[in-house]
Amino acid sequence: MKMDKQDLQKFKKMLLKKKEEMLKEIQHVEKDSLSKSQRESSGDLSAYTFHMADVAQDSYDREFSLGIATNVQQKMLYAIEESLKRIEDKTYGTCVKCEKTIAKSRLMAIPYANLCVECQSKEDPQKKIM
Repeated sequence: MKMDKQDLQKFKKMLLKKKEEMLKEIQHVEKDSLSKSQRESSGDLSAYTFHMADVAQDSYDREFSLGIATNVQQKMLYAIEESLKRIEDKTYGTCVKCEKTIAKSRLMAIPYANLCVECQSKEDPQKKIM
């Protein structure tokens, strides 16, 4: 069953809103990380007794966390972009593996889903359904 124009427009709006939220989130995380780094590097640290290993570990932990966050966010942005393309070519809402219709309730919860629940559960049984 193909989606009608009204449904496609509704999902397109949802995807564009989610994309905008993700981009703002990434910018916020990067800005926070940068400003914290700048405060630490330009601030007067003489009042604190930091051990160089602690400073290095804090810096590594922050960069590692930022990398994980942006990696997950990048994957989500990619999925959103792919879904927007699928709306344009009228294949949105169809599972990319089995070509069955993806339930609207699933798309309402995860508008960038490209697999039906059955195929997603086969993809990685240990992974949360996405």
